[in-house]
Order: sequence, then structure tokens, then C-alpha cells
Amino acid sequence: MAFIFIMEKSTITTYLDQNKERMLNELMELLKIPSISADSKYKGDMLKTAEAVRQRLIEAGADKAEICPTKGHPVVYAEKIIDATKPTVIVYGHYDVQPADPINLWDSPPFEPVIKKTETHPLGAIFARGACDDKGQMYMHVKAFETMMKTKTLPCNVKFMIEGEEEVGSPNLGPWIIENKARLKGDVILISDTSMIANDIPSIDTGLRGLAYMEVEVTGASRDLHSGVYGGAVANPIHILCKLIADCHDENKHITIPGFYDDVMELSKEERSEMAKAPFDLKDYQKDLGIEEVLGEKGYSTIERTGIRPTLEVNGIWGGYIGEGAKTVLPSKANAKISMRLVPHQSSEKISKLFQNHFERVAPSSVKVKVTAHHGGEPVVVPIESNGYRSASRAMEDSFGKKPVPTRSGGSIPIVALFKKELGLDSILFGFGLDSDALHSPNEHYGLFNYYKGIETIPLFYKYFTELTTNK
Repeated sequence: MAFIFIMEKSTITTYLDQNKERMLNELMELLKIPSISADSKYKGDMLKTAEAVRQRLIEAGADKAEICPTKGHPVVYAEKIIDATKPTVIVYGHYDVQPADPINLWDSPPFEPVIKKTETHPLGAIFARGACDDKGQMYMHVKAFETMMKTKTLPCNVKFMIEGEEEVGSPNLGPWIIENKARLKGDVILISDTSMIANDIPSIDTGLRGLAYMEVEVTGASRDLHSGVYGGAVANPIHILCKLIADCHDENKHITIPGFYDDVMELSKEERSEMAKAPFDLKDYQKDLGIEEVLGEKGYSTIERTGIRPTLEVNGIWGGYIGEGAKTVLPSKANAKISMRLVPHQSSEKISKLFQNHFERVAPSSVKVKVTAHHGGEPVVVPIESNGYRSASRAMEDSFGKKPVPTRSGGSIPIVALFKKELGLDSILFGFGLDSDALHSPNEHYGLFNYYKGIETIPLFYKYFTELTTNK
């Protein structure tokens, strides 16, 4: 197919307007498949989703698209090479989703997508697990690619790398990348798995926090005990675990694990002052979350606490009897899942080891403590001087009518650091979701405005990136 480089916004917009309903229906069908990577019983659904993504990439115009096996869930790889001398954009996304629990807190079934209007999304939003993270945002790229193909405006080469294990730490994507370095040659990684400030305030993330995800098991007696017969004489693992967790922070919400802050990169007053210029309304933030006040590390603003400071949070805790009615038991075990978000210069491996050593050291001899490291990832900073960032900024400025604000994300995409290490490529965090879209929570949703705006904006990135890299 011959490609005539015409990037008239009206051409893209016209095609999008003519195909909006179909593009939405395709996404809705994709959202119906429960592609939960953390639960082995959904393995068949994972394969079904991978095949659906592969098929859509072929239909969109890829020269080839294949399902690549790994030791876990497969990677969907596709490419369209129009000219080997032109730049290559590598699109990364993931088709797996978080578990939908707790199901009872959803207003509608998590895998039966519905469209509802909200205060934030007056044009409507798709409510479903994975709507924003990341099926909706990943599928924008498939449809933007289709749009460029059908309008003959694709200006450069494109490769797709859509994985199925991001929500469990991407344990098998790293080895797959190393084995496939030759065909993953490119010039930039383009990712839509982050958020922007608001629909009228576009932004681009220039950094991601790293992650160290741990599980702690505290064991007391060899079996559950009668709390009347043994209570007060034998250690209660729930009590011990709760104290161990509570002692991880001091009165200023400073993390107390020795050595935790040793490698933290401190921002200058000037850098913090620039961060403070980002639009942020604390009252709106509290209203959206239904809280009376915020709480976090003393001496830092809310934006700083979620962007440039490390954290330690309990993600789940269990033990003993939690069924209906009463059972007077002194439990044998108590467990917790704990995640630590890391900032530049912190190492997930080092922090995991510090965490383990700390819990094993401070636990009383009346219990046994087992600490397991599940997965981790390194923090990342994206240079704003790069052609990739400048292209994304110009694309958003064109489509939104205002220049995007550079921000730091509190979230983690563990594989981004590996892209830089193994492929030598920077990642552009081109997200169109909102923090209020309930990612990982009941009633996750994604605005129709955001979905369509992403499809409209992504081709502009290709245009500007091709121009900048060709004329450098």
C-alpha cells in the first residue's frame, strides 16, 4: 500500500466521526472478557482476549500479528513497516485487568459494560473492569492505527507489544523482550496507561514511581485456639501483625524502616516550586474521595506525596474468623499484602530486602514471620527535551487547544525501566484517563470524550515524531 503523507485534522476527524459507534462497540465487546491475569481460572479468557486483540490489529492494517507464548500469559505482537528508513514507534499496552473484587460494591456487573453520565464525564463513561486500565487506553492505539491506515496518513513504522501480565508485575515480558531485541528495534515507546489532570487540563507524566510488593505472614500457635481457654496467654498473630504495620510509620507519617530513605532523590526548592504550579484543588480532591482531610508525610503537599515521595501502604490484611455470626477463635496466622512506591535512585531489590530484614528483626519471639517479595519495578524519569516528549506535547496542544502540563505519576509501570535498559528507548507516558476513573476499584470507568480524544490525538504524535526525528 502506498502512503501519501497527508495529516489534515479534518481527514482524521471525519473518519473518526463516521466510525465512532463501531469503535465503541468493539471496545465494549473486549471489556466483556474477564482477562484477570492474577487468577489461573481465567487462563482461557486471557487467551481469548489475546486473540481478539490480534484479530483487531490485523483488521486495522498490520502486516502481521501473532500471539507469542511466554511462561505465563502471551504477548500480542504486531507491526506495520512502510519504509525501513523511517522512524519506528513501538506501542506498549496490556490486555489483562485487575480482579473485580469486591463485586458487591459495583453498581453494575464489572464485565457487563454500561455507559453512564457522571459529573466528571457529562458525555458519558464506560463502566467496566479494564475500561481505563488498560483496555480502553490500549485500544485507542489500535483504532488510531486503523484511522491512519484507512486515511493513508501513517507517516512512519509502528510495532505493537501488548502483554497480558502487567497487573501481576510483568514477570515474563522481560525475558521475552531480551529474546526479541532484533524485532523490537525502534525509536520510542508510546504508552497510554497513565492519567492526565482533567479533561480541560491535558498533562503528560514525566516520571513513574517504582514498586516493591511484599506479603507478610505471622504465625503463632500451630492451630487456631479457643480465645477463652488460651486468650491472654498466647500471642495473637493479628495483634502482632497490626503493631508491626503500625510501627512502620512515625507520628509524621515518615517510614521507620532503617535505610529506607538512604537513596531517595530530594528535589530542589525550585523544582518543588515548579510542581506546585500544576492545577490542583484540594477541596475538589477531598470531595471526590469523600474525605474530610488528607493525611501524609509531614512537610510535603498532596501532589508531592503522590509524585516524588516514597510510600508504604497496606493493600490487604486477613486472619481469623470473618464469616457471619461469632466464632471465638485465637487465629494461628495473620497475613498482609504491602506495597511500597519508590522514587528515583531507590532500588526495588534493596528496599524489599530492607523491608524483610526489618520485619524479621522487630517481630517478637512469640511468633514466626515469613516475608515474601512478589514483584517490583524501578522508578523512571522521562526527559522532557526528547523528541518523543516534544511530539506528545505538540500533539496534545493541537487537539486540546492548550499546552499540556508535565507531571509526575504516583503509579508504577515496572517494565518501563526495562525498556530503557534492554532496548535503550525512552517511554512517552501518553495517558488520557483521569485519576477519578476508579482504577483498580469498583466502578472503574473511562470517559467517551477521553477515548475518542485519544484516537484523535495519537496520529498527531506520529506526525510530529516523524518530522522531528527525520529532520534532526
